[in-house]
Formats: sequence, structure tokens, C-alpha cells
Amino acid sequence: MLGTFIVGVFFYIDSEMHRRLAASEAADRYFRSSIRWVFTAYSIPLLVPLALASLDALWGALSFIALGILLVAMTVETARRILARGGAGSSRSLVVNEWASSLGIVIAMVLPWTLGGWVPAPDDFVPSLLILLACGFASTAALVMTQFDATMGMVDAVVGDRDGAKPEHPES
Repeated sequence: MLGTFIVGVFFYIDSEMHRRLAASEAADRYFRSSIRWVFTAYSIPLLVPLALASLDALWGALSFIALGILLVAMTVETARRILARGGAGSSRSLVVNEWASSLGIVIAMVLPWTLGGWVPAPDDFVPSLLILLACGFASTAALVMTQFDATMGMVDAVVGDRDGAKPEHPES
């Protein structure tokens, strides 16, 4: 149910109306890159426990490594996009979230091997999976709040135009 909600939120963000609200093409590219990042960040806590529960610990570690490499590559991509001129639009929360999530990813990728050695036990992955879930939720919240702020700016502009506009058919 939570996954359906998150997918719905991202379809809302990607709707035509909200794409027009993007401050720049760079901001739109950052939003798209961030949405891909969030889905990847959620995939690790969803798929790795399945591998750990049904397969040998080595296969769980390998699935964590494979998805972790993909997530690190996407983290580099989103960081590159937010550094582009206009990439974050006018949102400081996106910049703060990007750096906090990047730090969380580095910690999450190293933690199982710090706790468990070369082939970590399934229990050693739990803190990393929780960190990845927290990063995914924080990124979802930052993206949604940025879009709501942009929507409120659009609503304020429409209301301001309506209040200051002259009527189409002036009464005689």
C-alpha cells in the first residue's frame, strides 16, 4: 500500500502541470533523476531481505553489493544534476537532503562489512537497510514538499492575477 502511494506521488510530480512549474530544465532533470534514485533506494530494503531469507548469506551480500553499486552510481548522478545551474530550483531542502542522503548511502554501503566481516550475517544488514529506508523517505518528503511549495506559488500567482484583473464584460 505504501508503494502504491509513493508511485502515485511521483506520477503527480511528473504530471504536465508540475513539469511546467519547474524552475528550469535542469531542475526537471534533477527531479526525474531523484525519482529514479528513490525507487532504487527503496528496492534494496525490499529485495535484499528476500535474498537473505531464501538464499545463502553470500547471495544476500552479492545482491546488496549489486544494488548498492547501482544506488551509488545514481547518487553520483543526482549530485551532479543538483550542482548544475538551477538544478535544485529554489529549494534548499533538496540540497540539504542530497548531501544528507549521500552521507547515509556511504554509511549504509560500508556498515554490513564493518559489523560482520567479509561475508556479513543477515543481521549485519539490518542497520543499513533501515538507513536506506530513512534516506528514501526523507528524499520522498523533500521532493513532495518542493512540489507543494511550487504549487502554492502557482496558486498565489493565479489568485493575484484574478484579484488584479479587469472583468471581461464591464457592466455599463
